[in-house]
Amino acid sequence: MSNKEPLWLKIIRILLGCLFLFSSFTKAIDPVGFGVTMNDYFVSFHMGFLHPLALFAAVVAITCEFVLGCMLLFRVKVQWAAWGYLIFMTFFFFLTMWLAIAEYLEVKGIHYFGVVKDCGCFGDVIEMSNKATFLKNVGFIIPTLIVFFNRKKIKDCRLTELGQWLCVALFAAVAVCFQLYVIHHLPFIGKSDWKKGKDVSVFVAQPAQKDVVFVYKNNATGEEVTLTQDELMEQDEAFYENNEYVSREDKVIKEAVPAKIDGFNMLDENGADHAPDYFASDKESDTYILYVHDLNEANEKGMAKAMKLAKVCMDEGIDFVAITNSSEEEIAAFVKKYGIEFPVYNNPIDPVHGPFMVRDAMRSNPGIMLINKGIVVDKWAWRDFPERIDN
Repeated sequence: MSNKEPLWLKIIRILLGCLFLFSSFTKAIDPVGFGVTMNDYFVSFHMGFLHPLALFAAVVAITCEFVLGCMLLFRVKVQWAAWGYLIFMTFFFFLTMWLAIAEYLEVKGIHYFGVVKDCGCFGDVIEMSNKATFLKNVGFIIPTLIVFFNRKKIKDCRLTELGQWLCVALFAAVAVCFQLYVIHHLPFIGKSDWKKGKDVSVFVAQPAQKDVVFVYKNNATGEEVTLTQDELMEQDEAFYENNEYVSREDKVIKEAVPAKIDGFNMLDENGADHAPDYFASDKESDTYILYVHDLNEANEKGMAKAMKLAKVCMDEGIDFVAITNSSEEEIAAFVKKYGIEFPVYNNPIDPVHGPFMVRDAMRSNPGIMLINKGIVVDKWAWRDFPERIDN
C-alpha cells in the first residue's frame, strides 16, 4: 500500500489551508475592527461584561486560524491541524446556523434577539449575511470532514518533532506581530470608506445654500429686475429714482444634498450640527479632526500629543476640532481634564445598534484625520501623530 498522499486529498488540503489563510489575513489587516465584531457578539449574547477582552479574543481567534492554515498547507503536525479544523468549523457551523435562524425570526417579527448582522468572517473585505455565512460553512465543513477522516493519509513534513513545534510557534509569532503592528498604527489595506483619498463629504448632509435677492420694477416700462445684495449696493441714486421696490426673496443657489449614510453629525451643546462646515467639498482650508470614540478609553499619551498638535494648529489659524460618541457630561469632564480650548463635538448613537461611524472612521482612540475639500488627505493613530504641520 502506497504511503503517498492522494492527489485529490492534496488539492482539498491545499485549498482548505489557503481558505483559512485568506480568512485570517482579511481580519488581521484590521484586528481592531474584528475586535469590534467580537464585542458585538458579546453584547448580542448578553455577555457585555467581556468587553475588555474583545480585542484580545480577536487576536487569539485570528492567530489560531492563521496557524491552522499554515499547519495544513505545509503539513506541520497534521493530526493536530485536522482536529483543530474540525473543532473550529464545528463551532462556527452551529454558531452561524443559530445566527441565520435568529435573524430569520427577527425579520418575520417573531422574536427579537439582537443578532449580529455581519459575522465578520472576512473582516470588511467581504460582507456576508448570516444566511450566506451559514451556507458557506455548510460547504466548507465537507472538506474539513474529508481531511479529518483521511488525516492518516497525510504525512507530516520532514522535520523533527521539535522542528515542527518551532514552526507552529513561528506561525503564531508572525500572526501576533503583524496584528500588533496594525493595532499600534492603522490598517493599511481594506475597503474602508474613510481611508486616505476617499471623498467623505458624502457622509454629511449638505444643507441648501440660499442667497437673498431683491426684486425692483422699472417705473416707466414695468419690467422687473432681480438683484443680489452685492449688486444692489453697486447701484446709483438714479436706479432708486427710476425703480420701485417690489419684494425680497430667498433664492436657492445650491440644492440640499442628503447624506449617503445617515448618522454622522458633529453636534455642539446647543444641538447645532457643524459637520457640513468641516466636510463641505468646497471648503479649501485644512481641518484636523481628532477622533476619540470613547473618552473614557482615550490613551493619555495620545491625548498629550494631540494637545501639542492642536496648539500648533491654533497658532497657525488652522481648524482643529474633535468628535466623540461620548455624552455631553463626559465631554465637559474631558475638556476640563485636558484644558481643551478647541471645539469637541458629539456624535450621538445607539450604543448597541450604531451606526458607529466615528469608530469606523478611526480605529485608534484617539486618532487624527486631515480633511481638505471633503477628501481624507491623511490619518494617523496616536503613536504616529505629526509634531508639525506641512502647509
